Amino acid sequence: MREGSEDVTPAGREGRFPRPRQSAIQSDMMVFEREMRAHLGARARVCGIDEVGRGPLAGPVLACAVILGEGVQIAGLTDSKALSARRRTDLAQALWAAQARGAVEIGVGAASVREIEQINILRANDLAMARAVAALGAAPDCALIDGNRVPPTLEITAKALVKGDARSASIAAASIIAKELRDRLMRQLDHRYPGYGWARNAGYPTRAHKAAIAELGLTPHHRRSFRGCQLSPGTGPASITAPARALA
Repeated sequence: MREGSEDVTPAGREGRFPRPRQSAIQSDMMVFEREMRAHLGARARVCGIDEVGRGPLAGPVLACAVILGEGVQIAGLTDSKALSARRRTDLAQALWAAQARGAVEIGVGAASVREIEQINILRANDLAMARAVAALGAAPDCALIDGNRVPPTLEITAKALVKGDARSASIAAASIIAKELRDRLMRQLDHRYPGYGWARNAGYPTRAHKAAIAELGLTPHHRRSFRGCQLSPGTGPASITAPARALA
């Protein structure tokens, strides 16, 4: 699918959704949510879905599904990658506070390193998204998904939006929660497995992370099938299981 195209998978329903004008997309982060409700009914529960963690060498892939209630306005929702860490945390706290008031629904799902290795990262990503939707409790009526494909694991009407985390408020909210939670997890793992810099790099393949793998070996949280985790003969420790002296 070419860049900028949008995929629609109407699980159990037929028909495509009309594409809003680009000017509307830029000026209104709720335009897609309203479009879905116009198509499915004013009370339709529309969730935004995003994931974080497809590219790292370590840690799970984590997905989030968010339903913003009617009238909910949280200023500054946008792609989590475009936010400073402090601003992202503030927005995540605002979303959790809205959830506590019953104004926002949040579901979180993850796929473990073991599952990533067993079924590959793409299918693990789809699994994490399906689990995030299931964690909402009552199934949403439809979903907006960041990217150019709809996971086959979803059994609801869904629409994929390229760069959706910068175009849809509910997807942006999902991206913020997902990144906040995964970064928090990687900071916790950094205390248990020092030397890899996970508090800073979140498991991504930075030069320092790859150098640490060559020096210390792999931990149980590394994705051994990923290229950056495959040591060349004659490099790294004799065993690629991270030595206890480095991880105690």
